[in-house]
Amino acid sequence: MWKRAGDPRVSLTRQSLLVALVCLFVDVWVFVSRAPVPSPPIVVVCLIAVAAVDVLLAGPARRSGVVAVAHVAVFIAIPLLLERPLRGAGNNAGMMVAAYRAGAWLVGVPAFATLAVMIAGMVATHFAYYLGVGDLKLLPVEVVKGAVLPWLVGRFTTARRGHIAELEQRSERERRDAEESLAKALAAERSSIARDLHDVIAHHVSAINLHAGAARLGLDKGNAPLTSSLSAVETASRAAMVDLRHLLDLLHGDHADGARQPGLDNLDELFDGVRAAGIPARLTTSGDPRALPESLDITVYRIAQEMLTNALRHGDPSGVDVELAYRDDSLALSTTNRVPALVGARPDGHRRGLEGIRNRARLFNGVTTCGLEPDGRTWRTAVAFPLENPTRC
Repeated sequence: MWKRAGDPRVSLTRQSLLVALVCLFVDVWVFVSRAPVPSPPIVVVCLIAVAAVDVLLAGPARRSGVVAVAHVAVFIAIPLLLERPLRGAGNNAGMMVAAYRAGAWLVGVPAFATLAVMIAGMVATHFAYYLGVGDLKLLPVEVVKGAVLPWLVGRFTTARRGHIAELEQRSERERRDAEESLAKALAAERSSIARDLHDVIAHHVSAINLHAGAARLGLDKGNAPLTSSLSAVETASRAAMVDLRHLLDLLHGDHADGARQPGLDNLDELFDGVRAAGIPARLTTSGDPRALPESLDITVYRIAQEMLTNALRHGDPSGVDVELAYRDDSLALSTTNRVPALVGARPDGHRRGLEGIRNRARLFNGVTTCGLEPDGRTWRTAVAFPLENPTRC
């Protein structure tokens, strides 16, 4: 199976191959530069052995022990089989890299056993090179330089790499723990808000519903307008309780189908509530209706709800006209209603509803416009949302 280009093992394989080729070049160059011309067969055999063990350095890391032993064997054989100056022209570079690989990749008994074999090989090579005891003062230096030091560097590199990996894992765990703690804190805060909403608002809205129902039942049957108004209060309070439960479910993280918020499909219910309050509400739809993203569908409904609320609060009894226009690349929602002559332009301090409409529309790149028409008595609020053209490929 081929390895992917982004796989770290590919980089390690290339690095191992590069190191092996450099060792091969150095050791073969030194050997050839000292070899006689023409060379006897034993010299050629030793050169092939040096090249072969250097090539093994490109092999898998799990065989670092075997490769190190092979290097030790060639390292000892060169001074035993050849005469000077070729006795010192063995696989010196490859020997150091093999010691490093053994320290870096081997653990436990195999690592220390390989180190022991390499130390023994360095000692044996020393005696073979000098054909006897030689210079014992140089022996410890040769052993440390050729075997112990590279092995220790390999061990240090592995330990450092493991320490860095452990720090990265610890940092990742701490980051995940922090995110989980933040999520739990947010969930707890949402639950607290939901409890407060339920305890305060739900209590008052339920009381409004009960009192309105009691007042309606206590009226004379002939008082139809007041009975209708109280019925509208009951209906509005029940609708408010349903919406409140939906919002509480969302705060609690419950996104079940039963907790779905109202959308444009529920506009008729919204208009029925306004008409029940005695205010004429007229809806005009133009264009070809199409499915909207759920979040946008809910937002348009909430904006229409706020527009009707503003018309009820600030308009006159003549009613409100709502237009919902589906266009090729946009969706437009607008309301117009007459305002009392003494109202005129609304003061800046009482525009929370309009600001809420702007904020909701801004989330979907919508543009909001509002103000009095030239006649000075008609208030118009309009929101336009950009949409993708369904016919565009």
